[in-house]
Amino acid sequence: MKKPLIILTGPTAVGKTELSIRLARMVQGSVISADSMQVYRHMDIGSAKIKKEEMQEIPHYLVDAFEPDEEFHVVRFQEYAKKYIADIYAQGRVPVVVGGTGFYIQALLYDIDFTKEQGETSYRQSLEQIAKEQGGSVLHEMLKEVDPEAAGQIHENNIKRMVRALEFYHLSGKKISDHNEQERQKESPYNFAYFVLNDDREKLYGRINERVEQMLREGLVGEVRELWERGFDRRMVSMQGLGYKEVLDYLEGRCDLEEAVYRIKRDTRHFAKRQLTWFRRERDVLWVDKQEFGYDNDRILAYMRELLAEKGILREIV
Repeated sequence: MKKPLIILTGPTAVGKTELSIRLARMVQGSVISADSMQVYRHMDIGSAKIKKEEMQEIPHYLVDAFEPDEEFHVVRFQEYAKKYIADIYAQGRVPVVVGGTGFYIQALLYDIDFTKEQGETSYRQSLEQIAKEQGGSVLHEMLKEVDPEAAGQIHENNIKRMVRALEFYHLSGKKISDHNEQERQKESPYNFAYFVLNDDREKLYGRINERVEQMLREGLVGEVRELWERGFDRRMVSMQGLGYKEVLDYLEGRCDLEEAVYRIKRDTRHFAKRQLTWFRRERDVLWVDKQEFGYDNDRILAYMRELLAEKGILREIV
């Protein structure tokens, strides 16, 4: 029999954190974070990281797990998440994957194979050099020519994924979008429920703007300055995160603070839109629109309980 796995995702600032704690308590679960920024230590404010007291003694994994200069990517996420899932099952608990990084969730849920073809590294190095000297937009144009679908899914700031897609095509002659689509058709090894929390767009954008203002009040500029002074700079994937790269531009004199804040809000709204586009493409998703439940988490949890029972997940864990 397949073992249970619960996913709670949705766009940034939609309200996953509070709901995730109540959901985990309801199912006797432990949380695995699927957030590409909350995994880093010392990056608390800009990542809207869950606070210790907010965890309410629910075990959390992949929060504060890596230093900002350590490499963390989808393959590492998959590796660590699978290990923690085994530990959680051994404790008689249920894994609840919470976070907005859809690519991480997909990789875990369908056990996508990221085995890289063995080949020379000179092509990869040449792509990295192009990005360094000419910027990500050049790689994005190259990717558009060979794999338009992948280019539509990967932001031009995501150098790693663009390099991976171009290298995959170079070594195999196949589009990585086709490869990923084949992998997506795999059957999941889990008996899962994949909840996507959503809200009215204007309300969501309002929450995003308010969250950015809250981050500034809590000391986002000081947090980024401290990281910068410790030698963590824009060459690191962690420092390319939303909120961090814009404040870094301000600290380095590339823009004033007002411009940096404007860009954080704008780019976070764009990010939320891309997240929703991603989740709409996924299979077997259970949409939870907050407005349909009158923004009442009790009603949302009752609905989730009903669906978990239908899938046989609740029976397995009670």
